[in-house]
Amino acid sequence: MRKRAAASRTATARCSFASGSQSASTLWSGRFYADLWNRWDDDAVEDMLAEDFAFRGSMGTRAQGRDGWRGYRDAIRRGAPDFRNEITGLVADGQRAAARLSYTGHHAGPLAGLTATGRQFEYAGAAFFTTRDGQLASAWVLGDLDGLRRQLRPDPDLP
Repeated sequence: MRKRAAASRTATARCSFASGSQSASTLWSGRFYADLWNRWDDDAVEDMLAEDFAFRGSMGTRAQGRDGWRGYRDAIRRGAPDFRNEITGLVADGQRAAARLSYTGHHAGPLAGLTATGRQFEYAGAAFFTTRDGQLASAWVLGDLDGLRRQLRPDPDLP
């Protein structure tokens, strides 16, 4: 438990403002990727996500509620068991945050409409978060799916 909390603080610290202050949205958006995605920590879902959590993932899929989000996460995990998220920039204001992201992994199963290729991939994205009552209420995420598909299609040299 201490290890997880320390790792979460470390991931979140990289996302904080230069002033060192952290809004609720900064804290939760950092933990969303550090705990729920990069560590696949299902135990943290109930604590972090509002019961009616509204989600749009980088693949364009929409999900509602904690179980809807888990379904999306599990589909991504089937496609890339080592899927990782890195926040490369973050702006937050009160209960809202916007993050610039980098996603990486190995294509081991169905992902972005393509069968497994075994290829390593990296693509960019952006996420917009809102918090409510100490939890994430929504996350709306965009991903460079064209860039991802170019890396994963059978002949990457084809348009």
